[in-house]
Amino acid sequence: MKTYRIGVIGLGQRIAHVLLAMRDEGWRYEVVAHLDPAPVGQPILAAAGVEMGIPCESKAELAARGPFDLLMIGSPNHLHLQHLEFALSVGCPVFTEKPIVRTEAESLALAAKLARAQTPPLFVGLVMRSMPIVQEVIRRVDAGQLGRLVSMDATEHLHPEHGGYLARNWRRRKDWGGSYLLDKVCHDFDIFNRLAGSRPARVASFGGRSIFTPDEAGRARTWDDGQPAYVMHDPGWAGANDAFHSDMDVTDHQTAMIEYGGGLRLSFHANSHVALQERRWYLAGTEGTLVADLVRNRLTFRRALSRGRPEKMEFGHLTDDNHNGADQAMARDLKATLETGAAFPVTPADSLIAGLTVMALDRAMDEGRVVDCAPLWAAYDAAASGDG
Repeated sequence: MKTYRIGVIGLGQRIAHVLLAMRDEGWRYEVVAHLDPAPVGQPILAAAGVEMGIPCESKAELAARGPFDLLMIGSPNHLHLQHLEFALSVGCPVFTEKPIVRTEAESLALAAKLARAQTPPLFVGLVMRSMPIVQEVIRRVDAGQLGRLVSMDATEHLHPEHGGYLARNWRRRKDWGGSYLLDKVCHDFDIFNRLAGSRPARVASFGGRSIFTPDEAGRARTWDDGQPAYVMHDPGWAGANDAFHSDMDVTDHQTAMIEYGGGLRLSFHANSHVALQERRWYLAGTEGTLVADLVRNRLTFRRALSRGRPEKMEFGHLTDDNHNGADQAMARDLKATLETGAAFPVTPADSLIAGLTVMALDRAMDEGRVVDCAPLWAAYDAAASGDG
C-alpha cells in the first residue's frame, strides 16, 4: 500500500482534522514538512499520535523537502491565493481548504491562472459535496423525483459556542476571512448552484452584527449548569479573548435571496447564536418536496400528490461538529481520485463560482441594493477562458 508524502502549508485546526479523517479512512501517509510559524493544529495531531514533520521557514525550504504526493493548504483565507500559486508551481496534486480564495479580484486572478497554464490537480475542501445525504439530495433532484425545482429555503443556525468561536477566531475579520457567509456557508451555496443548474441572475442580502457586540457584553456568561459560556473552543491563530469585545467586523446574522438564471428562487437565513441549532434545506418542486436536515442527518421526501406517509432516510454518523462523517467521506473521495482517477465531487470552477455567488450577496448587503450578476459572470468567463 502506498505511503503518501504530504507537505502542509498552514497547519491550522481544520487541516489537522482533515489529516485525521484521512487516517480514519485508511490513508498511509507521512507529513514530511510544514510551513507555518504558529502551527495551532499541532496539538490536535499530537493527541492522535501524528507527527507534523519538519518545520520550514520558507516556501523554498518546503519545496526542497519534496517530492510530495500531496500539498495541503490550511492557512487563513487571505493567504490562499499566494499559497495556491506556490503550491501549483511545485508540480504535485494540491488540496486547499475552502473558500478557495477571498475576494472577487483573487477569484478572477486564479481563474485566469488556471486557464493560462497546465497545472497539477487542484482539490477544494467543500466537504459537503462528499456527504452521503447531500449526494442523495443531488441524485434525487437529477433523477427528476421533485420535478422542476421552483423554490428553496435554507438555514444555517449555529450553537452559541460555535458563534462565539467565530467571533474570537481569525474568521471574525474581513481582511483575514472574507465574510461570514464566504467562510461558513460557501459549502451550501455550492450545492444550491449545483441543484439550480444555473448561476445566480440577481441577488439581495441583509445582515449585520447584533449579537457579538460590546452592547451585548453584559449577557450571562455561564450555562444553566454553571459551565462558562463562549469559551469552549480554542480560538486558534490571532485569537481574541472575548467574543463580545473583539475587533470582529463580519456579520453574525444574515439573510439572502437569489433568483437563478433558470428561474429558481432561493431564500437563506443564517444566525450564529441560536438555542435550536439547524442546518436545513427545503426543496419545493412541481412533483415533490424534500427536506434535508443536515444536523440530524435525516432526509424527508414526499411526492406532491401523495397522501401516504413521507419517506424518511436516516444517515446516522452524528458528530459534535455536525460534519456527520463528511470529513471521512471527503477523505475517501480524495483517495479514490488520486489512486483510481475517480472524479472528485467538486471542481475548482465550482468553488470559484460558489465563492463569487457569496461575494455578490455580500456586495448587495454592503451597497443596499439588488445586484445584477451578469457583469460578474462576464468577467469570470473572460478570465476562465484566458481572455481576462
